[in-house]
Amino acid sequence: MAQETDQTDRDDQDHERVEDDFYGLDPVAVARIIYAVDIGDRDRLVQEMEPLHAADIADLLEQSTSFDRRRIIELYGREFDGEILSELDDSIREEVIGLLHPEVLAEAVRELESDDVVDLVEDLEGHQQEAILEVLEDSDRVAVRQSLTYPEYSAGRLMQREVVMAPEHWNVGEAIDYLRNQEELPEQFYHVILVDPRLHPVGNVTLGKLMGSRREVMLKSLVEETFHTIPVTRDEGDVAYVFNQYHLISAPVVDENDRLVGVITIDDAMAVLDEEHEEDIMRLAGVGESGINDRVYETTKARFPWLAVNLVTAILASLVIAQFEATIAQFVALAVLMPIVASMGGNAGTQSLTVAVRAIATKDLTSSNVWRVIRREVLVGLINGLIFAVVMGVVGTLWFGGPVLGYVIAAAMVINLVIAGLAGTVIPVMLERFGVDPALASGAFVTTVTDVVGFFAFLGLAALVLL
Repeated sequence: MAQETDQTDRDDQDHERVEDDFYGLDPVAVARIIYAVDIGDRDRLVQEMEPLHAADIADLLEQSTSFDRRRIIELYGREFDGEILSELDDSIREEVIGLLHPEVLAEAVRELESDDVVDLVEDLEGHQQEAILEVLEDSDRVAVRQSLTYPEYSAGRLMQREVVMAPEHWNVGEAIDYLRNQEELPEQFYHVILVDPRLHPVGNVTLGKLMGSRREVMLKSLVEETFHTIPVTRDEGDVAYVFNQYHLISAPVVDENDRLVGVITIDDAMAVLDEEHEEDIMRLAGVGESGINDRVYETTKARFPWLAVNLVTAILASLVIAQFEATIAQFVALAVLMPIVASMGGNAGTQSLTVAVRAIATKDLTSSNVWRVIRREVLVGLINGLIFAVVMGVVGTLWFGGPVLGYVIAAAMVINLVIAGLAGTVIPVMLERFGVDPALASGAFVTTVTDVVGFFAFLGLAALVLL
């Protein structure tokens, strides 16, 4: 019984340890790392850092002050892994590269796949770019330089040059012997790409099927049913969509002559998808691509334009209110109630806007279903408007002792929520048609519409009914 209890305790401890690992950095571990840095004990620092994943070490560096970051990097020295550079936020990556000893940087970069090197150097200043490129082997340097010639945010920047391919006429035995005889294979690959004599990709064979088939089986008979090639100039957002839509694990990248030049794997495609989701959220809030590690000046510069736009829209709404000064002066209750109408309209518009922007990004909202979606959002706005109109009608009547004001705010609520549903869908669709990012610009326009319509409907109806 005691043994069973001890085993249960150990299992619980292991479970807790797994949970700690799953949730990333442990504050106690961070404290131990900083203590090792404080006392200058390199062996202890390496021991504390050894169990950490590269992503966790990147988080540690991002969350540290510049002073601690410098001390950690200098003491950690040659143990610095290239994967850490790949995981770092762009805002501090340049700083970290500048702190690394040239030999340490060279060794770290050589460990990376070509796509990770491209991702690393594409946003760096010219002198830092050259410093990294110079430490690469000649073949790797040529491959990275070639990738940098492709458009930014294209498949050519996203792909890795290390490709595992085989002639389409080979059998399983020939492919396995070929793979075993290779001195270096990509760190991660999921398919053997079959090519014709002109290096045109013709199919994918999964490693599972390859290893589970007899040697004499022809590779052609094992190809996957779903097979997509990606043009080297295809936008990376479209690449992520294709991976997500067709559940791809990897896909070959081809040049303008349909020849194989690289491969994109699911981890890179999903990273793009996550980045796009994050950008949409940040842009809807009007903060662009700023993060918690950005400098004050950069953050201010990113947020200022949209705050300025918001100021203009607020002035427009105030001009509408100014047209009804006399009405508000006679009925002070209007000043108490009118923010409710505008606020409800703004929230309803944001709800419709968020759904529409997400649907546009995932290509679920298209010209074939746009009117159906608009009708649905308007109908939702109408139903919610009627429900809250009843609530506010009762509140207005009880609060101010008469039914007339309740009728006015109820009618204004219906009008504004219907307009909010319409604007929240139509505005992002129109902006997307004109080539403007709907996530970036829609919020200001929708807020303007709901504020102006809400104030005008409420004060206009009040002027007609009460005067």
